[in-house]
Amino acid sequence: MISHPVYTIEPWCLRESALDLDVLAQSESVFTLSNGHIGWRGNLDEGEPHALPGTYLNGVHELHPLPYAEAGYGYPESGQTVINVTNGKLIRLLVDDEPFDLRYGRLRSHERMLDLRSGLLHRVCEWTSPVGKTIRVRSTRLVSFTQRAIAAITYEVEPLDAETTIVVQSELVTNEQLPVQTGDPRAAAAIESCLQPEEHMAFGARLRLIHRTVHTNLRVAAAADHVVQGPDSTSTLTSISSESSDGVGRLTITTLLKPGQTFRLEKYVAYGWSGFRSLPAVRDQVEAALARARSIGWQGLADQQRDFLNDFWRHADIEVEGDAEIQQAVRFALFHVLQSARRAEQRAIPAKGLTGSGYDGHSFWDTETFVLPVLTYTSPNCVAEALRWRQHTLPAARARARQFGLRGAAFPWRTIDGAECSGYWPAGAAAFHINADIAAAVVRYVWATGDVDFERDTGLELLVETARLWHSLGHHDPGGRFHIDGVTGPDEYSAIANDNAYTNLMAQVNLHAAADAAERHPTQSAMLGVDEEETANWRDAAQAMTVPYNRGLGVHEQSAGSTSLDVWNFAGTRSDQYPLMLHFPYFDLYRKQVVKQADLVLAMYLCGHAFEEDQKTRNFAYYEPLTVRDSSLSACIQCVMAAEVGHLSLAYDYLGEAALVDLADLAKNTRDGLHIASLAGVWIGLVAGFGGMRDYGDILHFAPCLPERLGRLAFSLRFRQRCLRIDITRSHVTYTLVEGEPLQISHRGEAVALSLRLPQTRPVKPPAPTPEPTQPPSRRPTPRR
Repeated sequence: MISHPVYTIEPWCLRESALDLDVLAQSESVFTLSNGHIGWRGNLDEGEPHALPGTYLNGVHELHPLPYAEAGYGYPESGQTVINVTNGKLIRLLVDDEPFDLRYGRLRSHERMLDLRSGLLHRVCEWTSPVGKTIRVRSTRLVSFTQRAIAAITYEVEPLDAETTIVVQSELVTNEQLPVQTGDPRAAAAIESCLQPEEHMAFGARLRLIHRTVHTNLRVAAAADHVVQGPDSTSTLTSISSESSDGVGRLTITTLLKPGQTFRLEKYVAYGWSGFRSLPAVRDQVEAALARARSIGWQGLADQQRDFLNDFWRHADIEVEGDAEIQQAVRFALFHVLQSARRAEQRAIPAKGLTGSGYDGHSFWDTETFVLPVLTYTSPNCVAEALRWRQHTLPAARARARQFGLRGAAFPWRTIDGAECSGYWPAGAAAFHINADIAAAVVRYVWATGDVDFERDTGLELLVETARLWHSLGHHDPGGRFHIDGVTGPDEYSAIANDNAYTNLMAQVNLHAAADAAERHPTQSAMLGVDEEETANWRDAAQAMTVPYNRGLGVHEQSAGSTSLDVWNFAGTRSDQYPLMLHFPYFDLYRKQVVKQADLVLAMYLCGHAFEEDQKTRNFAYYEPLTVRDSSLSACIQCVMAAEVGHLSLAYDYLGEAALVDLADLAKNTRDGLHIASLAGVWIGLVAGFGGMRDYGDILHFAPCLPERLGRLAFSLRFRQRCLRIDITRSHVTYTLVEGEPLQISHRGEAVALSLRLPQTRPVKPPAPTPEPTQPPSRRPTPRR
């Protein structure tokens, strides 16, 4: 298992050494630049050839009707789809009247390089036109982490063998023609020509287009400004002109260049959108952002980008010795996780980030369970903003709960703006565990940062409304046990189950946390209508929560009675019949023991305090042969638990699968966008798996141990205004407090007191060898070599 051969393995960059049109769609995703507000797919500057043009603004979407064979009460009426907004990346080039199109003429060389330390995407190519003129083109892009509304490009052209006339057309283009990405024509119609013109302008080197979506009524503005630099006084700058129409703004430059002379264009693009501000206000917003970017200049923007990333990597970098591919992959992963969230600022973090239109641009429980834990310890401000977005969507979640006859809030399974978009109840809306996932993210953020103001102003309301949902959704049986029935846990092959262990354990944590927070903030709790009787009811339900256990087998049941179901016929399932959901009916999956993704095993990671060590070992051995990993969310969790119970080689193989899901296109759908949660899972696998970090209880716990292939693993964590460094070798681990006040941690149950820059070293003890469990036929992860 290796990444595509055109991607070279380097520690701090992703380099594509040649243009391969067969992996163009994948490359467009992996070379995406984003800041969480703007997303520019890695399309070629000239626009063509392309697989999926993509320019996204977080939250900008359209509606389309959801199809149902039979309507049902509570079904959402509309789906939401992310749309491709105004493309500001386009810079077309003509070389003596020949379009610079890499499918024609002769491409002598082509290289793209994403620099993970500078945040810049570099490109250089040499091309000979069909009539024999050879040129070199260099470009560099950025989407700014420090200027939320700004993206920029430098574009340089140099003739290599003869005097050449070039024409450069820098454009803003709206309503680009897109390939069909869905089998549902209604969804396709929603994103086709969905931006209606309101204003266009071209004046000098400045362009502007303003449009409005048809159904969601969102106003979208894009503006561009340019700096044109000829080579020197001997060049002939023929003309500069600009024009605009409803869907296109264009700046055209014509110049004559001699060999060795270089034409350079700097392009600054500003984006803004709103669902309620006026056209003049949105226009002024992008013009102001553009003016600021011009005043900073290209070099200033690039310097800001590097300074920002220097600080990020100082607190977030992970060093891996012994596997260069994993070293590159984890930095690639962290960079894209950061890009998905940094400037989202009270908007959702989609499952694909802003790298493609996969999943229609929806946000799921992936955010809170996989992405936010990473950001909590590397870029915590992003977590607060993501959870404030959840708070802003509470009115829709409360309305959804009322529709179900429940109290509190029922958060959507998939959404862009807070409304439920899942048209399939069993594997979507029935997955109420998203409420507890959001609550867990609140608890983790407050615990790791000590942000009391956030807990009071945002976290408390989220905890209260999610706890109310659990108390009204569940019930006490005659014996006093509390049950939550008819729900779907993380495993979507086991739907509408009773007492899903993951859901119940996470709800238990949610109920306790809500009661604790309400007592810490009595004034705010009273404003939310919380009283002592309600918090007592939450604690009673949590204390009586049912966690199903099969005493005969000595394992926890994924849900009540699940271990008595017939086991899926794995021996009769061909390797090409995975994912199962694409080849077998759901009704058959639902009545068999087959696990799509880690469920009970995920509960053992997130709620490890609820399990004895020997129970974890038995549970892992039981569920491993049933788990087919038809979801990219599974490998990283199986990595963590395999490491905890002593299967380090297996854990290492699972880490490789999570790390290379996009670089090696393991799921064959990276063309639609990156798997942001799986990328976050690389951090989880290394830090929680081989670093053994757990964050439940009073202090941080570590139980590190490395697989045979790795000689060293080192990582940093932000924790309660401190920076902690953990450096692990095969024999020892060193804990260093790099910044902040003294701190106590736990190393394998031993309390370790840390003071500033006074390292503490402890031995690393390899786990006792135990028989490794098997996986379903053809579903073992590819061994790391």
